Amino acid sequence: MGIGTSIFLIALGAILTFALDASVGGLDLDVVGWILMGAGVLGLIMTTLIWGRRRQVVTTEEQPVEYRRVEERRDVAPPL
Repeated sequence: MGIGTSIFLIALGAILTFALDASVGGLDLDVVGWILMGAGVLGLIMTTLIWGRRRQVVTTEEQPVEYRRVEERRDVAPPL
């Protein structure tokens, strides 16, 4: 789950919990909203931890650069 998806879930859950005052047969939208916000926060934390590990600095020994000369040759007939 990415950062954008996590923020979307948090926003959708907040809308269901705080902004709507509707009832769906047998479904409590407040609970659904809290669950979506919890999933969004958990996804945001997990994404941050995973991206944080990817951004660790890794040092390597540099190899000497090897240069190679490349020549391009075009054999084109002169225009008529």
